[in-house]
Amino acid sequence: MQEVDKIYSLDLLYNGEPAQFVIKTMEEIDLSLGGIADNPHKHNYYTVIWPTSASGRHIIDFREYPIQKDHIFFVSPGQVHQVITDPSPSGYVILFSPEFLEMNSIRKDFIADLRIFRQSDETPPLPVTETMAANLRIFAHQMIREFQEQSEMFLEKIGAYLKLFLIECNGHCSLNPVSPEPQSAEVGKVLIKNFRDAVESHFHEWHQVKNYAEALFVTPNYLNEAIRSSMHISAKEYIQNRLVLEAKRLALFTEKSNKEIGYALGFEDPGHFSKFFRKQTGQPLQDFRQMAG
Repeated sequence: MQEVDKIYSLDLLYNGEPAQFVIKTMEEIDLSLGGIADNPHKHNYYTVIWPTSASGRHIIDFREYPIQKDHIFFVSPGQVHQVITDPSPSGYVILFSPEFLEMNSIRKDFIADLRIFRQSDETPPLPVTETMAANLRIFAHQMIREFQEQSEMFLEKIGAYLKLFLIECNGHCSLNPVSPEPQSAEVGKVLIKNFRDAVESHFHEWHQVKNYAEALFVTPNYLNEAIRSSMHISAKEYIQNRLVLEAKRLALFTEKSNKEIGYALGFEDPGHFSKFFRKQTGQPLQDFRQMAG
């Protein structure tokens, strides 16, 4: 089995020096790796990968996507991913920490309000139109210039260009648009965001829809209807998908036994956890461990 053996930090990628932001070309990264594909790994920072001329495949949380020209990937901290490119890729890779946003007066929930970064959902690449690419290229070039020159207040300038880059991308993203009636649209958006946040915080202890409904002051039926209208799956399925994803991450990323993974996810009975994983994936966790990689 191919083990995920490290969590990457920006310090590691920036000559071992403290860093909150790094921008590189895909050519630079390919050269530093000697053309060898990296192992699956996690980051403690956000990653934006914009191939302008490249092919290959990008595996994010065990889903595989083709790498294509002008299709941008967004990877959140904690996601397991692996980039496998064919020779001589070109493009941009933008890396930044949550602290970088705070340092540059970008409000904490700015990223949370964007649709382009997902912590556990499907994360397909965002297609880039020619007009959009022209705007993004300006922002990317300005970030590269400021990062290289490091003149006075360069990080503040980079922060402004990064925010413009992300806003431009978000404006073209169609992932899971909220679609309740117009008069309840804002309420629906808030409920869905709060549900996703609650699942991210409590999936290892709350496995029932009623737990989240109580925390969000709605009925389980209302919560299910809101989630299904937006995500086309039930709230229960969303919770179960998050548990399965974490089980896979722990199986690949840690040396925990199957029993320990079950306990970590809030299953008191190892047999119950084993049945749950097999039912959701069609295979035992041990088989997944052997096949992953």
